[in-house]
Formats: sequence, C-alpha cells, structure tokens
Amino acid sequence: MGASISTLVELFAKAGLALLLANEVRGFAVAAPVLYGMYEAGGTLMAIWLGICSLAGIALSVMGPLLVARKFELV
Repeated sequence: MGASISTLVELFAKAGLALLLANEVRGFAVAAPVLYGMYEAGGTLMAIWLGICSLAGIALSVMGPLLVARKFELV
C-alpha cells in the first residue's frame, strides 16, 4: 500500500513539473506579441510603459508557480 501511494505522489510531482515547463514555454509565447507591438508602435513612451507592464505580468504568472514549486521542494 505504501509503495503505491509513493508511486502516485511521484507521478503527480512529475506531472506538475511537466506543467511548470509548459507554463514557461507559454510565457515566452505570450511575450513575443508584446515585444512586436512595442516595435510596431515606434518605441513611444506609452508603448514602452505598456510593454513593460505586460511583460512584468507575464513574468509574474510564469515565475509565481516556479517559486511555489521550490517552496514545496518539487523542483
């Protein structure tokens, strides 16, 4: 019984790690249009500010789960 629970927990931890990796890839994919939009806007101060805010939000959504995983020692 103990071995099966341990195996199940290990499987869930590995699945969580795979989802965390997918979240990192999603962060890079979401950042590309923001950078392109800043380029298309000609680098105005408003475009740069909106780009920085957007990229900061993306970074928080990507790094937050990673920090939680490290807190629980899954990574």
